[in-house]
Amino acid sequence: QVQLVESGGGLVQPGGSLRLSCTTSGGLLNWYTVAWFRQAPGKEREAVSCISSGGGSTNYGDSVKGRFTISRDRAKNTVYLQMDSLKAEDTAIYYCAAGFDGPGTINLQSTEFGFWGQGTQVTVSS
Repeated sequence: QVQLVESGGGLVQPGGSLRLSCTTSGGLLNWYTVAWFRQAPGKEREAVSCISSGGGSTNYGDSVKGRFTISRDRAKNTVYLQMDSLKAEDTAIYYCAAGFDGPGTINLQSTEFGFWGQGTQVTVSS
C-alpha cells in the first residue's frame, strides 16, 4: 500500500515561491508516475503537473507552464513541485497522486491515479 505524504504548503505573497514535497510512509514512490493536482474552494479539481517513474517525461497544466517545475529525487523517494511567480489564483489544496506509467497518467487523467495524499494548503495572499 502506497501512502502519500505531502509537505511544504503555506502562506506566501504574490510573486513568491514555495516547494512542495511528496513522499511515502509506505511503499516505493520510484515505481510510479507522480502527479500534483489542486482544488480551490468551489472549483473543480485541476491537474497541475506530473513526472514519469524514470523522470524522463513531464507534463504541465496550461495555467502553470513556465512557472512550476516538477522533479524527483529517486534516492530520497521524493517528488518535488517548485512553484515560482505565484499568483492569488494558485491558492488551493495541492494533492500528490501516484499511478502506473502510461498514456493516461502522463496526460494527467485523474482516474488513472490510484493513490492519493491528504493534501497541503497553499495560500497566495498579500
